[in-house]
Amino acid sequence: MSDRRQFITGAGLAAFTGLGALGVLYGAKRTWDPLPSVAAAGFTTIDVSAAEENVPYTEMWRGKPIFVLKRPKSEKPNDRDIVIDGERYMITVGLCTHLGCIPAYVGVEKKFKCACHGGEFDSAGMVVKSPPQRPLDIPPFRMDGKKLVLGEEGPEYKKLLADGLTAKV
Repeated sequence: MSDRRQFITGAGLAAFTGLGALGVLYGAKRTWDPLPSVAAAGFTTIDVSAAEENVPYTEMWRGKPIFVLKRPKSEKPNDRDIVIDGERYMITVGLCTHLGCIPAYVGVEKKFKCACHGGEFDSAGMVVKSPPQRPLDIPPFRMDGKKLVLGEEGPEYKKLLADGLTAKV
């Protein structure tokens, strides 16, 4: 009788411990999963069809400002231009590559100017005046008609990376 009682007690204790271990594992996995708000912020779709020449606008992607600028036809094409239906666009992360400040666009001069240390970028995001050592970064994107899906690496973005025209963000 005593052996049977010990077996039932041991089996109950093992089952209870097993359930507790499963609960701990489930809770640990939930803490490792990204929050729904973080997962949703991973991809952002930008429709550039309403963009006006030389009038920038800002979108947000993963907490970073993204500058979108339809480049004037009068300006010389740049290898970093993103061409959609024959129109050229500058799409960059709106953070200075020197210290991470947010440069302001001066439409008359067609330049982005960083007030912190005097850095300047042209309308293609290229450095015009130091201290920044590299152009504004281009976020990963995939083209979908007149829309860009930020957060996905399409063939156009992979070519920019391979050609050394942007750094991985």
